[in-house]
Parts: sequence; structure tokens; C-alpha cells
Amino acid sequence: MQVNQIGSLCKHKHYECRGNVMELVLVTGISGYVGQHVATELLNAGYRVRGTVRDEAKSASVLKNLGGFADTKNLEFVKADLLNDKGWDDAVKGCAFVLHIASPFVLAVPKDENELIAPAVEGTQRVLNAAKRAGVKRAVLTSSVVAMTSGRASGNYGTDSWSDLTANIGAYAKSKTLAEQAAWDIVKDGEIELVTINPGFMLGPAIGKSGDGQSIAMIAGLISGKLPMVPQVAMGMVDVRDVAKLHVAAMKDKKSAGKRYIASTAEPVAMSKLAATLRGAGYSKVPSIKAPNFMIKMMGLFDREAKGMVPELGRMISYDISDTVDSLNWEPTPIDKSVLEMAASISK
Repeated sequence: MQVNQIGSLCKHKHYECRGNVMELVLVTGISGYVGQHVATELLNAGYRVRGTVRDEAKSASVLKNLGGFADTKNLEFVKADLLNDKGWDDAVKGCAFVLHIASPFVLAVPKDENELIAPAVEGTQRVLNAAKRAGVKRAVLTSSVVAMTSGRASGNYGTDSWSDLTANIGAYAKSKTLAEQAAWDIVKDGEIELVTINPGFMLGPAIGKSGDGQSIAMIAGLISGKLPMVPQVAMGMVDVRDVAKLHVAAMKDKKSAGKRYIASTAEPVAMSKLAATLRGAGYSKVPSIKAPNFMIKMMGLFDREAKGMVPELGRMISYDISDTVDSLNWEPTPIDKSVLEMAASISK
């Protein structure tokens, strides 16, 4: 599926153009929860979008999903895998920007942490090195707040914070921390600009029936009654649509080069608050009983998803989001709205 060159649209104030051709943006992981929202934002802003997929069959479902939210005539696909060198030079060819979103995310602790770490770190290296070779001017990396605060005590943290890799942190947190550190190391020579978006726990509607986001699985478990009790954890949260908009804003803003942007509520939001919001909206199967911490810890001995929650028990992390709000003109979507619209999208 090839991109059409539409020179007449380049006069529109919202379009970024190179000559008479709208700029091409690579979106890795376009079939995912975040990737589809980012692609939608880019297409609606007039950019040409090239999305990477591991399986070419996924391109059809992405095209169908996005068709209800954006004009897809400027969308194309390329096959590339984070664990394989093949395809990345072709993927970045001709791109002005690269938005590297693809990275595995699971709530459960994997049997082998390298299942998460290898694709996250090696994938980031492959994408950014290919982008450098192709002369891409800027990359935006989807990192996470877990790259900033994992292994840290309760408190307030800003963009200068990094997770403690010497602590007993989960594989996902380790993968995001190491991947972001690898990214900053690659751009030290100044050949390509880098910006990172570090989101909290993402909520908001899914596009289509992808349903592959782990946050989607969590909310689906609540509204279906499959989760009999609510874990007593609280964390920074954010609407996935805000995350998508922040990616595009950080890509375009010249002053954002070299920055990390936190995309999260300033204060932690308890899972019990989400559950109460859902119950209040009529989702009667959502549990009201809070799971005792000792029970989560005991379950963690034999259940990998429960084990993944253990490090968050009792931690209260807040964030300084002032730079994101001020520099990118961010107006955070209320989390109640995000969780209700997510629930509505996955219960259709």
C-alpha cells in the first residue's frame, strides 16, 4: 500500500511538508493499543504514516480499525521484527521522524526476563541505529514511568529520576529502563534527536478489537467479574489518547529535543477508585472487596500476574508533570472519563 503525494494539502497550516510532499513518519508497533492511537493522530494531522508489523496479516486489521477514525490513504505497512535486523533499513527509508512504540508489555512476570528485555533493548538499538543511517532527524521513544521510579521509595519524582536496577524490580521495569538508557546512549553523538514519552498506566478506548493492551486486560477482568477482588495498588495513570497526542507534539516541537516527558496523573490513582467508578456506571460485576496485601503476596508465589503486582503494594509515587503540561500544552483527560470509555469500548 503506497503513499500518495498530495501537494495541494501542504498549504494547510497543520501539515508539515518537505517541498510539496507531506512528511513520512515511521510508527513501530502500529498494531498495538498505543500504536493505533498514535497513527490516528498522525494521519488526522496530515502526515504520511508507515507502520511496522511482525505479521503482514495484521496490516489488514489495522487498516480496518483505523478506517473508522482517520483517512487511511496515506498509510502503508512494512514487515519488521524487533529481534531481527532484516527490514529496518527499508522501514526507515525516506522518513523524517521515527516514533518507536513497539515494546512488549505484560503484567505477569515472565519465566525468562529476556523475553521482555531482549526485544525492548535490542529492538530500540535496531530502530535507532537504522534511523541514524537513514538521516532521520528525530525519534520519539515510548518509554514508561517504570523506567523512572521502579525500586524507589514512595515520594515525588521528576524527569531526572531513573529506576534502581540493583533493586528487585520486575522484568518489564528492567526492560523499559535498559531500553531507554540504550536509546540515550545511541544519540550521544548528536546525529539524531531523541525525545521520550514516559507514560503511566494507560487507560482509554481501544481502537477496533485489538484488545492486546495489558491495561485493557486488567479493566476487562474487572468488568467481567473475573477478578474477584481489587488489588490495593495505586499508580500514575494517563489516557492513551493523551499519550498519542504527546508523541506528535514532542515530535514537532523543536525545543523538545533531548527531553523526557512524564505522561501521568501527578498523584497516584488507586485501583479501588477505578472499580468504584465502574460500579457507579452500572458495571455490576466489578468487585468491591479489596484484596489483602498478604493474599497478593501469597498468590505471587504461584501466579505470575499477582507476582507482578507485589512491588507496587504500599508504594505511593507522585510525579512532577509541570514540564509536560507547560511545554506541550497538555490538558490531561480525567481518569474517570478514560476508564469509562475504555470499558465501553471493550464491552461492545
